[in-house]
Formats: sequence, C-alpha cells, structure tokens
Amino acid sequence: MPTAQTTIPQVVAAVDLGSNSFHMTVARVADGQLHVVDRLKEMVRIAAGLDENNNLHPETMQAAIDCLRRFGERLRDVPADGIHVVGTNTLRRARNSNEFVRQAREALGHDIEIISGIEEARLIYLGISHNVPLDNKQRLAIDIGGGSTEVIIGRGFTPLFMESLYVGCVGMSQQFFPDGRITEEAMHGCELAAMQEFEPLQYVYRKAGWDTAVGSSGTVSNVAEVLLNADPDSKGITLAGLRWLRDEIVAAKHVDKLDFAGLQTERAPVFPGGVAILLAAFEVLDIKRLEPAAGALREGILYDTLGRFGPEDVREVTIRGLIDKYRIDLDQAKRVEKTALNLHAQVSEAWRLKKQKHVNLLRWSANLHELGLTIGHAQYHKHGAYLIQHADLPGFSLDDQLVLAALVRAHRRKFSLAEFDELSMKQSRAIRLASLLRISVVLHRARSEDGIGQAVATAKDDSLTLTFPGNWLESHPLSRTDLEQERNYLKTAGIKLRLVD
Repeated sequence: MPTAQTTIPQVVAAVDLGSNSFHMTVARVADGQLHVVDRLKEMVRIAAGLDENNNLHPETMQAAIDCLRRFGERLRDVPADGIHVVGTNTLRRARNSNEFVRQAREALGHDIEIISGIEEARLIYLGISHNVPLDNKQRLAIDIGGGSTEVIIGRGFTPLFMESLYVGCVGMSQQFFPDGRITEEAMHGCELAAMQEFEPLQYVYRKAGWDTAVGSSGTVSNVAEVLLNADPDSKGITLAGLRWLRDEIVAAKHVDKLDFAGLQTERAPVFPGGVAILLAAFEVLDIKRLEPAAGALREGILYDTLGRFGPEDVREVTIRGLIDKYRIDLDQAKRVEKTALNLHAQVSEAWRLKKQKHVNLLRWSANLHELGLTIGHAQYHKHGAYLIQHADLPGFSLDDQLVLAALVRAHRRKFSLAEFDELSMKQSRAIRLASLLRISVVLHRARSEDGIGQAVATAKDDSLTLTFPGNWLESHPLSRTDLEQERNYLKTAGIKLRLVD
C-alpha cells in the first residue's frame, strides 16, 4: 500500500480541546525526537457549559473561540501539515458541536478532529509511554479528564486493553457538588457513581494485571502534589493517602475552603469530583500505588502526528488490519485504487481536491469498498459503510470515519445524497471523491487489469469528461453500458459525466 507523506516538518503542534481545559504544545523535531518549545493552557471548562439538551451555551462557546483565536496567533509560523487539533468528550456529546467546530476552525485557522473515546485512550497511552522508562513491564495508565476517564493496560508502546468511561471531574463535580457545598452524603454518592463506571472493567483488568500504574491529567498531578506536601516521605498515590484526602475534602465543606498546599486554585472547583473518581479506580481495580506521568493526550498527539509522515502511520496499519481481518480481495482493491488515484491526479486542481487528506480518503475507500462482502453480497456497500462508521479505527477521527463510510456507501448503485448531509467536509468535494471511486469500480467490474487504460480525465465545475484512446469504448461494450448507466446515477448527485471515444 502507498505510505503516508515522508517529508517530516521541523516543527509540530498539538492542540487538545479538553472538557476542562484547552492545551497547546509546540515542539521542534530533531533526529526524530521532539523538543517542546512552547506550551499554552487555558481553563475553559466547556463540559460545564453544556445545557440540559447537551448544547454548548453561547457564552461558553464564545470563551472557547476566543481562546482558540489566541492559540491561532501562536501557530501562524507552524507548518499546517504539522498541526493536529483534537476535540474530546464534551465535543463528542455536544449536539451543536458542528457549529462550534465551524467557528473554531475559523478562529484557529486549522481543521479540528473530534475523536472517539477509544482513540483518545490510544493517544493518551502513546503520550505516557514516550515519557516513562522503556521496559517490558505491563503498565496500567489512567487519565481523568473533565468529561471522561481513560483506562489503559499496555506494554511498551502498545496498548493491550483500552476503555473510555463517561465520568470526568467536571461532570461529577457539577452533578454532586453543584453549588460548591461538600457533604459526606454527596461525596459518598459521587464515589459510588464512579465505582459503577469502573465496575465493568474489574474482572478483565484485574486478570490482565500490571507491574506499574501511572496516571496523567491535572487531577492526578494535583493529588500527587497535595499528598507530597502533606507527607514528604510519601511515594506516589496510595489508597491510604486518597482516603485521608477524601476526608479532608469533606471536612472543608465547600470548594472555596479547599486550601491544600500543591492544589492549583483554578482546579479547586472540580477537585472533589476528580478525587472521587481516582478513589473509585483504586477501590474497584485494586490499585496499590500510582505514580504521576509526564506525558498525556497532547504528547500522544505530537507523536501520532510525527508517525503520519512515515510508513507506520497508524491509519495505514488500521487499513491493512481491516483488509486482513475481512479478507478483502487485495488485487481488486489495488486495481480500483490505481485507477482512482490516476483520475484524481488529473482533476485534483479543477475539482479542488489537492489536499493530502483527499488523496488518503480516496485510496482508503478504494481499498475498503468491498469490506461489506464478509457480511453478505446483497447491499454489501451498506454493510461496509456501517462497519467503518461504528468500528474503533485507531488513528481516525469520528469525522474522517463518517466521510470514509459515506464514500464506501456511495460507491455503487443509487447515489444517496443523504449520506453526505452531515459531513464536516464540504459536500461538493466529498461527492466528487465518491464519483471518482464509483467510476473506478465500474471500470474494474470484470475484476481485470483492463480498466481505464490511457483515458484522459478533465473536469470543470461539476462536470467530468473521460476521453478514451482509439475505439476503447466500442471494443468494451459492457464497460460502455456500465459507464452510461453510471452517468445517470451521477446526475442525481449533480455530476455531469461525458464520455468521448
């Protein structure tokens, strides 16, 4: 399979749009290693800005946009292909996230990817594993965010078990301590709610086991700092230390009275919820000791961005895994891919499909267009689209999965425009990519190498002309019939296909 880009940028940047705070990290790349040159962090707490219908309040959205506009100023000199921006739990939940992403993209000047909880867990583990000693020990990693908590068991750089729980320090603090008051009953209720979230992991994670346990995020680092200040001889976070801290928090009675040495003032309002989650993790998973780790999601984003410029781009690994798992006919996939990329190369300028992202989505959809055959031949394009949309695909954002699913869904039969209504990509561009894929599939319907040959493709606005050499169409009557039928299908998508022999 073709690999990703190989020209590595000299500077890369990660922007983490978390539920509690927004982070930006900029790093210089030297000999394949990252050297951080700048960090920015702002407490935005977008999780606290969700209303009862899971819509972001206008005030919260504006505060987040203003923050990203400031981030954008610092990113002006960073190469665009080295910038990776991700949104997490709250943007996954927000019903008006599309509107936020539109405004945020304009303010920041870069695309924003909303990632799944499992993808968030993968990136967190990637960031942690690059910031701890490399050994062959099995490691438990926990990251308590504002809206979700990721729990991973891995070895080296490889995650073995990953889970994302819908429990975070902002959400729990809002639910159980809405006015800042802390009572024994509220704290106990918060702990039980968190324990319920961890309970499904209890058997599998305990059975898998781990040699060391580490934690990332502000909650873990603040808890570790508070415990160290309370007892300079303490080593990491322990159950006894957490129980002491929990009782001290209840004794304070209000978040305004939380005055622990080592606790950041801006974290106090969500500290009780974070401590309850961490305590629940210790109780349910039977953690003995946990050490804070330097790496987190943003470091994982940086390393993932670097990986996209080499042959082991995790997205390429994911596509190869799907091909193997679902026994896709690789020869046919490569025939369709070759023709699709040939067509794309000729019309990319006219159809504004010049980004590497467009190339990637086209060839990935060509490789996966027969994915659904493993379920059944009838309606296999729908089966394939469903698998792509709902599977955990390492390296892919939720938006890219939707686009990829739409392309596979639209590669044959009637052109369903409804599949393109909710995509973050401009609809006309997605439809044009689908058109190139459809034509490539038609030309290789006989599953042979005798496809488009030396045809010339030209495009203008929403029209596409295919000029075939000699009397190719006349000597391939079935292909001509298929193409003429395809011309009628494309009309419904607003694409005018013209055939010239």
